[in-house]
Amino acid sequence: MHGLIFKALQGFFADTYGPAMWDGITRQAKLEARSFESMLIYDDSCVDDILTAATDRLNRPRSEVLEDIGTYLVSHPRFERLRRLLRFGGVDFTDFLYSIEDLPDRARLAVPDLGLPHMDLTDCRDGAFTLRSTSTMPGYSFVLAGLLRALADDYGVLIMVDDPAHQADAWTLGPNRETLSIRVLDASYAAGRQFDLAAGALS
Repeated sequence: MHGLIFKALQGFFADTYGPAMWDGITRQAKLEARSFESMLIYDDSCVDDILTAATDRLNRPRSEVLEDIGTYLVSHPRFERLRRLLRFGGVDFTDFLYSIEDLPDRARLAVPDLGLPHMDLTDCRDGAFTLRSTSTMPGYSFVLAGLLRALADDYGVLIMVDDPAHQADAWTLGPNRETLSIRVLDASYAAGRQFDLAAGALS
């Protein structure tokens, strides 16, 4: 798995819970490195080790932690470039949803070997959508749920996202196909965060 994923995990736990928490997670997970290089590739199992240690130390369900990670990726200033990449997908939230299938390809233009999961969007009409993702890491849809909720706030849109139900033994590495149900409740719910498509590009 790409080092950028690990850098995001490191940033989330250190920024949200403090450097000591991240240090404790890496020790409990028995990782050789306490920090990761953005452009290196690491074993997928290290993500599972990190999440297992984190949920144990935080005493929180993995699904909640993953959703918080998705929210962090949109809302934290450290990831402003990612926010801009997502916002370039559409002038409003619905436009963004229509473009989400192209997100892995857009990401590969910046980082060729990032390898985001494949996604399929179905428009169920009347503001309802189904988003299916295929990933080697279980629980990716929870990250997507957090990301979508945070991005809806960014656009000023009120949405409802139904998370997939996972059994306790479902957190295993391998092909995982997960589904989210999304409903746009109010497209003009609030003023969104300021964003200018022409400002600064991804610099």
